[in-house]
Amino acid sequence: MRDIIYPPVILTAKTLFKVAGMKFMTSGADNIPRTGGAILAANHIGYVDFVFDGLAAQPSKRLVRFMAKKEAFDHKLTGPLMRSFHHISVNRSAGEDSYNMAVEYARNGEIVGIFPEATISRSFEIKELKTGAVRMAAEAGVPLIPMVTWGTQLLKTKDHDSDFKGRGKTIALYVGEPLEVTGEDPVAETEKLRSAMAALLDRAIADYPIRPEGQWWAPARLGGTAPTPEQARKLDEEEKIARAARKAAKEG
Repeated sequence: MRDIIYPPVILTAKTLFKVAGMKFMTSGADNIPRTGGAILAANHIGYVDFVFDGLAAQPSKRLVRFMAKKEAFDHKLTGPLMRSFHHISVNRSAGEDSYNMAVEYARNGEIVGIFPEATISRSFEIKELKTGAVRMAAEAGVPLIPMVTWGTQLLKTKDHDSDFKGRGKTIALYVGEPLEVTGEDPVAETEKLRSAMAALLDRAIADYPIRPEGQWWAPARLGGTAPTPEQARKLDEEEKIARAARKAAKEG
């Protein structure tokens, strides 16, 4: 694909991050292939995850085409940018189209970025994963690469104020070894992906310069004060119900 805007935007972003005093921890970036397609499956802990996830592919000189919700493409400001990056619009009422496009991208040698948790994890743990990432990789005949980001929740996430002051903030980008999947048992292979992502997350948190104990942005099992996975599921359900009620009221 012809990219005119994407590379200079990445260069500008990296410069701004440096000026803002942000620091980066990376591990396993060489697991992203320099040629050929792949599905890059990442965790989802904040609204700006995809801005940073793509940086993990920079050592391999690759650009990542992210799957993102349709609303980002409909916005008058972000829409043209998303399309110029050749990202993939996801319409949840017609998900088959975006799925097929992602498979075609990967078959044609692109790195496709996907968040298999579908929504942000309030517990900052790896949530239950959708099987789409496994099925895409299997159908396209490309590797499935697990990845986690840590630290982006400090910038913008659910239930907390945004803080885009980069000074002193560290973002961890950890990439795991590619997984070969067949698609014969998507559920079992998705659990294999989840295990790989969970192990990467534990490593990233252990290596992080700030200890998790007492931190709102850290998992409860590690001493943080984030909701437990069970509490997070309840909050997600309450949010879903409230969203449906607002939609019904608006349509009514």
